Amino acid sequence: MGSKAMFKWAKTVAPAHVEQLIRAEQDINKALLIFDSATAEYTNGFKHNPNTFRLMISKLVSANQFRLAETLLDRMKEEKIDVTEDILLSICRAYGRIHKPLDSIRVFHKMQDFHCKPTEKSYISVLAILVEENQLRLAFRFYRYMRKVGIPPTVASLNVLIKAFCKNSVTMEKAMHIFREMSNHGCEPDSYTYGTLINGLCRFGNIVEAKELLQEMETKGCSPSVITYSSLIHGLCQLNNVDEAMGLLEDMMGKGIEPNVFTYSSLMNGFCKAGHSSRARDLFELMVQKRLRPNMISYSTLINGLCNEGKLNEALEILDRMKLQGLKPDAGLYGKIVNRLCDVCRFQEAANFLDEMVLCGITPNRVTWSLHVKTHNRIDDGCEDCDDELSQRQLDCDHPSLAHTKLALFPQFKD
Repeated sequence: MGSKAMFKWAKTVAPAHVEQLIRAEQDINKALLIFDSATAEYTNGFKHNPNTFRLMISKLVSANQFRLAETLLDRMKEEKIDVTEDILLSICRAYGRIHKPLDSIRVFHKMQDFHCKPTEKSYISVLAILVEENQLRLAFRFYRYMRKVGIPPTVASLNVLIKAFCKNSVTMEKAMHIFREMSNHGCEPDSYTYGTLINGLCRFGNIVEAKELLQEMETKGCSPSVITYSSLIHGLCQLNNVDEAMGLLEDMMGKGIEPNVFTYSSLMNGFCKAGHSSRARDLFELMVQKRLRPNMISYSTLINGLCNEGKLNEALEILDRMKLQGLKPDAGLYGKIVNRLCDVCRFQEAANFLDEMVLCGITPNRVTWSLHVKTHNRIDDGCEDCDDELSQRQLDCDHPSLAHTKLALFPQFKD
C-alpha cells in the first residue's frame, strides 16, 4: 500500500486525530504514510473508520492515484466497513474529470460488489459524465438502462438527455421534442433546460428560435444566466448582427447579470469581423476595468482585428500585455504579426519575432508549416530588397541568431 516507515504516535490514537492529520497533510505520500502507520502499531488497537477511509480515498483520487484508491475499497470490504454510494460516486466523478468515462461506468457497476444499491443521484451523475465526454451512444443506452431498472424521468435526468441531443444539429429536433413533453412526465423545465436548448440552437445558427425561447423562459419565471445570454450574443455575432448583440449585453447588465470573459470575447470578435477593432478594444479595456482576466481568445481576437485594419503598433502593444499576463502567443498569432511587419518593411522586427518563437519553443505544425516557410522567405527577400542601408550581411551581424532561427524552424535551408 504505502511506505511502512513509522509515524510517531501516542499510546492511544483516535480516528478523529488521524483524520485531522491526514486532512492537514498536503503531500499525498505523507498522507498515505500517516494512514498506514496508524494501524501498523497493532498494540494500540487502532482501526480505521468510514471517515478516515473516505478522506484517504478522496485525497488519492484528487491526486489521480486511482489504483490505490480502489485498493482501499477492497480493504474496507475485508474489514467489514460499509462502502457507501458517496465514496464510489466520488471515484466515478474523478474518472470523469480525467476523461475516462468507461472507468466511471466500471466503478458504477462495481457498486453491487459492495452491496451498495445506486440511487438516482449515481445514475444521473454517470449519465452526465458520458454526455460530457461525448460518449453519446453509450449515454443513450445507459439512459434506457436507467428506465429499465425503474429510475423515473426527472428534470435533472431529462436535462442531461436534452444536452446529449443538443450536441448534434441532426438531433436538435429530438431535444426540442423532449423539452415540449417534459410537463407530461410531471417535470417542469428549469433555467438549465432553457439555457441548454438556447446554447444548442445558437451553436447551429437557429437564432430566431433561440430568442423565442429566451422570451418564453422569462414568462415562465426562469431567470436567464450569463451563459444563456452569452450563447445568444455569440450566435448573433457569428451572424454579423453585432448591434443586436450589444442590445442583449445592455439588457443583461440592466438585469444585474454581469458579462464574463466569453461574453466580451464574442462581442470583440463580432466587432473585429465587422472592421470595428476600435470598439473591440473599448470592450477589452472595459473587461479589464471590471477585473476580468482576458484569455487567449480575447487577446488573439483583438490582435487579429487590429492587424487586419493596419493598426500594427496597437496590436504589438496588446501582444506585450498578453505576454505580461503570462500567456504565450501560438504559431498562428506570431505568423500574423510577422506578416504584417513584413507588409510595412519592418523586417528587422519580423526577424526578432521569429527568433522569439524559437526561444519560446514554438514550432510550426502541419497546418502552419507552409505559412512559416513563406514568412521566413519574405523576411530574407525583404532584407535584400528593402531600401534600408543594411545589407543582408549587416543584418546577420546585428541579429546573429537569425541564421539559427532559420535552421531551427526550417532545417531544409541548411547549406
